[in-house]
Amino acid sequence: MKEELIEKIQNKTLCMGVCGLGYVGLPLAVDKAKHGFRTIGFDVQQEKVDMVNAGKNYIGDVVDADLEKLVNAGMLSATTDFSRVCDVDFIAICVPTPLDKHQQPDISYVRDSTIAISKHLRRGSMVVLESTTYPGTTEELIRPILEEGSGLKCGEDFYLGFSPERVDPGNLIYKTSNTPKVVGAIGADATEVISMVYRSILDGDVTTVSSPAVAEMEKILENTYRNVNIGLINELAILCNKMGIDIWEVVDAAKTKPYGFQAFYPGPGLGGHCIPLDPYYLSWKAREYGFHTSMIEASMMVNDRMPEYTVERAGKILNRYKKALNGSKVLVLGVAYKQDIDDYRESPAIRVIEEFHKTGAMTDFYDPFIPKYRHEGQWYQGLEALTPETVKAYDLVIITTAHTKVDYQMVAECGVPVFDCKNVTKHIQNRENIEVL
Repeated sequence: MKEELIEKIQNKTLCMGVCGLGYVGLPLAVDKAKHGFRTIGFDVQQEKVDMVNAGKNYIGDVVDADLEKLVNAGMLSATTDFSRVCDVDFIAICVPTPLDKHQQPDISYVRDSTIAISKHLRRGSMVVLESTTYPGTTEELIRPILEEGSGLKCGEDFYLGFSPERVDPGNLIYKTSNTPKVVGAIGADATEVISMVYRSILDGDVTTVSSPAVAEMEKILENTYRNVNIGLINELAILCNKMGIDIWEVVDAAKTKPYGFQAFYPGPGLGGHCIPLDPYYLSWKAREYGFHTSMIEASMMVNDRMPEYTVERAGKILNRYKKALNGSKVLVLGVAYKQDIDDYRESPAIRVIEEFHKTGAMTDFYDPFIPKYRHEGQWYQGLEALTPETVKAYDLVIITTAHTKVDYQMVAECGVPVFDCKNVTKHIQNRENIEVL
């Protein structure tokens, strides 16, 4: 089996599959097809499948022309029919791993996808989980489902591994193709062949580790590291505000040290598909071993409270203008979870808006990348344009995302109080109506 797969990789007759055509899956599918491998994308959403098959892109990190060209050339197609799993030699599972309402890991998407794949898995295939999850998922959950559903044996009839996605939407330097990869698989042969697949489709380095659990923990470490450090900076931001010290200036001064310090910045909370979620996966799994991740949980508490703290600070700003939060009109600039992207998953801005509503404040939002967003089953429409007349109609403007397509100079010149949670107004000279987080 190993030799057959290596030969297919080398002569590019290996058929690739990607389960889940979202922010992770579609760019990966496009990269596979661009490197000469016929690729099939699987998704339960008919709308996504239809768009891919029509060559219409819906992901910011994918070049529209690349997708259209690959589809027209027959190198990339999509389907909701999982029976076509029998046509692929390699399939990557790239589905969401959110938290439920109790902040517990929701691995239903991974489980359901694995069950669907298992029914059509054939001998000589490779399955790789890319979705971020708790250590042990690949061996404790994925392997038994695949073996039971297919009647095949892992290591003998098919290879199984974990290779964490490292997608950073909006990153202008690192994309799927040039970001280094980590691969951990069950058995030496699986590790060798799966890593060979990634080396054949990616420009970045591929590092192999001894097991899927190591690779799973590695991904959790990446984002927990950031969560903990952001929690530290957020806590210091709260303290610095009480002491009358500018935390942004403190960080800029500290990062002049050429070693031993990496700059992290405060904000109204954490957003995105990884950093706010991954520590919960680790803490949940740690309890199985009677272990409490005290430092991690402390940082999570700080970060989770930032939207509430942000609104408290906004209330104090309004008080200085002899206005109450209750009944005030607040304009929120940016609902994306980071600058210059159209992704609002776990966005702290949406939590901030919720906190404003709890106080009785009325909110509108403007985001040049997100004209409307859906939250808890309801659609929210943003402002179509940002003009001086629009800004002057509000009691407070709060900047929650540092989009470069917003004219912050114009906003500041309107004279309305501005609460800048991202320090994007740092170059504006007249700061009488500006307060920074």
